[in-house]
Amino acid sequence: MLVPMNGPLHLLRTPLGDLGAAFDGEGRLSHLVRLHGQPPPVPAGPEPKSLPFLKRQLEAYFSGNLRNFNIPMHAEGTDFQARVWKELQKIPYGQAISYLELARRLGDEKCIRAAARASGANPISILIPCHRVIGSDGSLVGYAGGLDMKEFLLRLEGVLPKAPPQPRLPLEWD
Repeated sequence: MLVPMNGPLHLLRTPLGDLGAAFDGEGRLSHLVRLHGQPPPVPAGPEPKSLPFLKRQLEAYFSGNLRNFNIPMHAEGTDFQARVWKELQKIPYGQAISYLELARRLGDEKCIRAAARASGANPISILIPCHRVIGSDGSLVGYAGGLDMKEFLLRLEGVLPKAPPQPRLPLEWD
């Protein structure tokens, strides 16, 4: 689900490809999204004070040295979305739960579809770890950044086994 940005996107290079970060007027992270296609234009004006801190935290996370983010964030949404996003932040690094379990933690397993939609509307991927929610059968379902990104993050965190080394392509016969 596309959510309107509060400000310009700042480009972040990561092992997943380019991410775009937007900040609110108080310098809090309001959006972190995977970029596809052309990078965003270079933002005008001063760099948000917390952008270098976000870059350092993401580098530490992707290198396996950070499990909990503590950058100031402000995700705008409905009261229900805010409840879901708060619950997502309680899922520990290296663990995953099902959408059904997420609904149960919210107090009503009948809200499973609404919880899944709210998870999908998460504007701050990775830091609000909606990638840690999977199907009841263990399948990787429903991730706005793409299932390849979800799989990468779950492998990084040890929820899924590390991928076997891939052969270098193209393979040629001797």
